[in-house]
Amino acid sequence: MRVPLDPSSAPATGAVRANLAEQVYARLKAELNDFQLVPGDRFSEAELGQRLGVSRTPVREALFKLRNEGFLDVEAKTGWSVRPIDFGRLEQLYDLRVILELAAVAKLCAHTGAPSPELESLKAIWLVPAAERLSDAREVGQLDEAFHATLVRAAGNAEMARVHWDVTEQIRIIRHLDFTRGHRIEATYAEHAKILRAVMQRKVDQAQLLLRSHVEQSKAEVRKITLATLHEARERSAAGR
Repeated sequence: MRVPLDPSSAPATGAVRANLAEQVYARLKAELNDFQLVPGDRFSEAELGQRLGVSRTPVREALFKLRNEGFLDVEAKTGWSVRPIDFGRLEQLYDLRVILELAAVAKLCAHTGAPSPELESLKAIWLVPAAERLSDAREVGQLDEAFHATLVRAAGNAEMARVHWDVTEQIRIIRHLDFTRGHRIEATYAEHAKILRAVMQRKVDQAQLLLRSHVEQSKAEVRKITLATLHEARERSAAGR
């Protein structure tokens, strides 16, 4: 059962609408990333407002924001729909991600001081015995995002980190799909541990080779996606809720 959004936290009318629009946006973005909404799904503003318990104005604001980000389409007669996945664009985003992360690893390995606290924090998550590893796909997926974001952020270039996070937002649905396969969870722990050790030992060539291979594995999943795959992921997600 979905809980209606709560506008009570905002103090004034304008703030209420802005707050609600952000809540609707966040809810729909999560539903896209969790396969509750998949390419081809259609809905109207009225239907969505009724489901979420909010008025049409914040719903419309959230929908247009998602359209501008490339997730939705709208037509006057048919209403809103989830846009088909642009595989060519996803591959380009993965290429950009690799460039950013390789550059970050090079900077980290060139650093001569003590490892940053951010890198140290990753050890407690990824350098753990097998018995202590998490198995929940959602949790591991979030930690995977945080691992790569932390590597880039620790390199000390705020603009690089910002662009990297923008890329992360665009490819999140594919990364989540990757973690619906059980073997990828174990592989991610093993691969992250190797990358982290190489970075902390300042073995730049090894760290970059491991990182490239790790990201390319995720990128390869893009080529395997079909609409049936996404519907299967939706069924698994629904069964797990």
